[in-house]
Amino acid sequence: MIINNDMAAQTAEFLLTVKAVKLNNEHPFTWASGRKSPIYCDNRVTLSYPEIRTFIRQRFTDVIKDMWGDVDVIAGVATGGIAQGALVAQELGKPFVYVRSEQKSHGLTNQIEGEIHAGQSVVVIEDLVSTGKSSLIAVKALREKGCVVKGMAAIFTYGLQVAADNFNEQNVELVTLTDYDTLIGVAKDKQFIQPEALESLAAWRVNPEQWSKDHGE
Repeated sequence: MIINNDMAAQTAEFLLTVKAVKLNNEHPFTWASGRKSPIYCDNRVTLSYPEIRTFIRQRFTDVIKDMWGDVDVIAGVATGGIAQGALVAQELGKPFVYVRSEQKSHGLTNQIEGEIHAGQSVVVIEDLVSTGKSSLIAVKALREKGCVVKGMAAIFTYGLQVAADNFNEQNVELVTLTDYDTLIGVAKDKQFIQPEALESLAAWRVNPEQWSKDHGE
């Protein structure tokens, strides 16, 4: 969910302006899964823009204070959530750790990098939520460590039903700075896309698998 519509619209405009999010119906993007999509998101781009980087950091800190109050540790999800999480932890004056998708196969075989202990409360920072699978792997690792995961905050979510189902199943509260519906509305209003593209973008949101098949998967 988003908790502030003005914040969501401003975040969406920033993402579109610096092309952290790209929209293209005519020449779809190929995701790592092999599926075709009219949208591609790489929020690491925002780190190159101090104004936007600061805006995102402050909105994250506001969300954490408003939603979960005090917290012991901030955790970033590797890799996109590492830099964002470290910035938030610095702003809040809290310890920071990051969580890999799996344990290392060498050295100390850590999955969680940094100092964290059972019983500590954690908010997880993510840059992007698609299905939620990789994000929830991080939550699982923290819970297995004995930590109390208060929730997760992300910059952007595609708003897919599978993600909502996965987060509900794992009882994890997700708050995002902006979401797909807000971004498409801003893209239309600010003329990042043409009106005729809206139907196709809406169709992808409802059924990404079918959209991919229709566009050459």
